[in-house]
Amino acid sequence: MDLTDRPRRLRRDGVRELVRETELRASDLIAPVFVDATTDERVPIDTMPGHERVPVDDAVDRVEEVLETGVEAVILFGIPESKDARGTRAWAEDGVIQEATRRITAETDAYVITDLCLCEYTDHGHCGVLEDDAAENPRLTVDNDETLDLLDRIAVSQAEAGADMIAPSGMMDGMVGAIREGLDAAAFEDMPIMSYAAKYESSFYGPFRDAADGAPAFGDRRHYQMDPANGEEALREVSLDVEQGADVLMVKPALPYLDIVGNVDREFDRPVAAYNVSGEYAMLHAAAEQGWLELEATALESLISIKRAGADLIITYFAEDVAERL
Repeated sequence: MDLTDRPRRLRRDGVRELVRETELRASDLIAPVFVDATTDERVPIDTMPGHERVPVDDAVDRVEEVLETGVEAVILFGIPESKDARGTRAWAEDGVIQEATRRITAETDAYVITDLCLCEYTDHGHCGVLEDDAAENPRLTVDNDETLDLLDRIAVSQAEAGADMIAPSGMMDGMVGAIREGLDAAAFEDMPIMSYAAKYESSFYGPFRDAADGAPAFGDRRHYQMDPANGEEALREVSLDVEQGADVLMVKPALPYLDIVGNVDREFDRPVAAYNVSGEYAMLHAAAEQGWLELEATALESLISIKRAGADLIITYFAEDVAERL
């Protein structure tokens, strides 16, 4: 028996770390922060242990807590003081994200990414302006082209507030091009766009919809988010966003779609982000509470798998805990 090739030789302490193929760093992680204009105190998110909605007055303190762990970037989600059919608070100068962004960029060194979508701001919970009679007819959905006009208004308002990067998440056809055109026309040519380029209509979003108060009031989002069965379609979606000027390409969710993360990394010369979503976070917590697994070790292994698949950046609710361990 020939045992001249013994991979175990490189698994001993001391050399094991030297030959490690994949490295996860705190600077690879982006921490989500929920800012709530309807509250004056921090509100725990029951379905996402360890996370809270914070009032605008606490936004700076919350981001400082993130920075202390070594994480350098945050992505902001807003809960507005009021909602309407068109989500007009999403681009208001005194909107929750605009105000939080101004304060955070003025008082911290955080890299601030602003999520750009209408679902948290519309009273119907969908990601854009509804087609006529959509509530009564499930075959109808969001009016794509009318929504594009609003997305570019939101992007400019977020840029004016001081955002470092804009992250459109609505999966509207042409959204990157419309936002790029609007930003350029407003003299924000250097503002990068991180597109939710392959965003699936996933069952893993439930806890987030509680956190951001963004669940649809009727129907679902299958008419504009991707079918989980489709892989080739993801490359088509990503290709369109690249053509329209996307700077970073996101796949969401992460763990059930590692094949998509890998394919996007191989096919496109752009940084790839993956969103380790709320359901992925919650299920590990639930299993840990039962004593079925060790939370921190499993979280770290999960994030390494996402990085190994090809992600350059990972948005994750584990960011702070894992960064401290790293």
